[in-house]
Amino acid sequence: MGNKEKGANAERELYQMFVDNNFRAVRVAGSGTMENADCDLLAGNKSSKYCIEAKSSKKPVKYITKDQVNRFVTFSQIFSLKPVIAVRFNRLGWFFLNPKDMKDSGKNWVINLETCMKKGKKFSQFFGEKIKKENSLLQTDIALKDEELHELLNEDYKNGEI
Repeated sequence: MGNKEKGANAERELYQMFVDNNFRAVRVAGSGTMENADCDLLAGNKSSKYCIEAKSSKKPVKYITKDQVNRFVTFSQIFSLKPVIAVRFNRLGWFFLNPKDMKDSGKNWVINLETCMKKGKKFSQFFGEKIKKENSLLQTDIALKDEELHELLNEDYKNGEI
């Protein structure tokens, strides 16, 4: 399996994590290969919107060019999205970081396992509070919609339309 295929598989896995946690998400077509496709995923819910750059590595370190990170952060700013670096180290799972937590190596930005263990968070830690808040808002919306539907049905019934 080539690097491109491994990266695409990692993006699909990450996409599914968002979907499984009640986020809406899309993979960005051409990410990493096309101009103006400066992130891998867009994900969000009613309260938060994210621009995600996904990386995976079997080594305890991952390098990202400064140009790629600059384009990624600029892209997220243009759309008012919160930039998130998602890194998966084999057998250790995903870590989520703010781009500011990466180390400067001069030519590249570096994400290493040590930084991820100290500053990175797992999915539920990074997005967990947001998930709980969103689920609460969603339940309130459902209750309101049920109540509105009930009122409309009662009104239609009273008017003889049902």
